[in-house]
Amino acid sequence: QVQLKESGGGLVQAGGSLRLSCVASGRTFSNYAVGWFRQAPGREREFVATINWSSSFTNYADSVKGRFTISRDNAKNTVYLQMNTLKPEDTAVYYCNPVIGTTPMWRSWGQGTQVTVSS
Repeated sequence: QVQLKESGGGLVQAGGSLRLSCVASGRTFSNYAVGWFRQAPGREREFVATINWSSSFTNYADSVKGRFTISRDNAKNTVYLQMNTLKPEDTAVYYCNPVIGTTPMWRSWGQGTQVTVSS
């Protein structure tokens, strides 16, 4: 059974940084592009960033470009999201999932990790 587990969220002041991690168990995603998504209260889940299997290509939503960096360690079956210069509008639950383009591939999602940015 595939499980995705996100971690690293927390409460931070505006301008601060956090590093999120996403680990897959039960199935490797080293051969897949992987994306980060987020969902704020009352809003639909939205794309944040993706990285291809070899780390040679990354893509970011305009709202996070220049502030967030996605990376991966295939040996650890882990994908990271370094978030700098955080803003209150980055407050959301963050999720990961393998992707095609910016479309999530797997039906199952992890529980996500809460990021709260105070002003």
